[in-house]
Amino acid sequence: MPPDRSSPAEPTTLRETPSPDDPWGGQSRFALFAEVVAPVALGFCGAVTILTTLGILLVLLVQSVEFFLHAKISVADFLLGSVLKPEATPPKFGILPLVWGTFVIALGSSCIALPIGLMSAIYLSEYAPRMVRSILKPTLELLAGVPTIVYGYLALLMVTPLLKALLEPLGLRVEQFNALSACIVVGVMIVPLVSSLSEDVLSAVPQGLREAAYGLGATKFEVSTRIVLPAGLSGVFASFILAISRAVGETMAVVLAAGMIPQIRLNPLTSVETMTTYIVQVVGGEASYGSSKYLSLFAVGLALFGITLTLNILSNMVLRRYREVYQ
Repeated sequence: MPPDRSSPAEPTTLRETPSPDDPWGGQSRFALFAEVVAPVALGFCGAVTILTTLGILLVLLVQSVEFFLHAKISVADFLLGSVLKPEATPPKFGILPLVWGTFVIALGSSCIALPIGLMSAIYLSEYAPRMVRSILKPTLELLAGVPTIVYGYLALLMVTPLLKALLEPLGLRVEQFNALSACIVVGVMIVPLVSSLSEDVLSAVPQGLREAAYGLGATKFEVSTRIVLPAGLSGVFASFILAISRAVGETMAVVLAAGMIPQIRLNPLTSVETMTTYIVQVVGGEASYGSSKYLSLFAVGLALFGITLTLNILSNMVLRRYREVYQ
């Protein structure tokens, strides 16, 4: 019997055709409603964040312009002036001492938090056993949940007396409110930020890079410092910038630890005033609404906004420039 050379039957596909009783094609009305509403709702949420930022910036700009017109001061004198005495006649609104105090706290706390946070991240990512890591990382992240005012009282009641006990016998005078105490507590406060983000970045480095390095005879320390850390350097640097931004914007801990004396001093054992501390002082003081002193807090807030925005832009530039993409 000759073989059947007819073409094999093509597989038939079942096509769902909407019936008169089911005009939605088998899909629930809720699913179709969600497909229509979800993009609109998500777009609205995204627009809210952008509009909120623009609203804050607009308020700061309008009030800052009103301050410069009311106080009759130039932007250069405001940014570069070294005297801040709103009660003087005529008033002095140079914020250079505030900028100095802000960067002293940010730099000092970064010198404490960045090395400790990075070394903690390397240990958790490369050295710690799974059981130890599951305990240490949540415990370390608990520091991020402590209210900042608690850190301020910690500086005032424990760190400053300890500094007095250690340094005053050596002939160094430690003021009750000092920049070094604020740097220590703010540094401890931002350690979890650096450690957690850096550990997540280092853990995301492909395991194949580690195995290739071990196959070439590298030690664990060499793999950690020469393979894993360079591979995740962009994310680590982004965590550094984010932690520094947090230190720049810190308020309550600095208010209680560093004091409220706007001055430019190289001695970290003396009191300083940051930009956020000045805003708290003006809001909690007796400045009348609409006065030059009251309006100055918006100009200081705008300058602080510009500093943090610059740090965030720098972080994004580093991410785009040095980001490693693994397939």
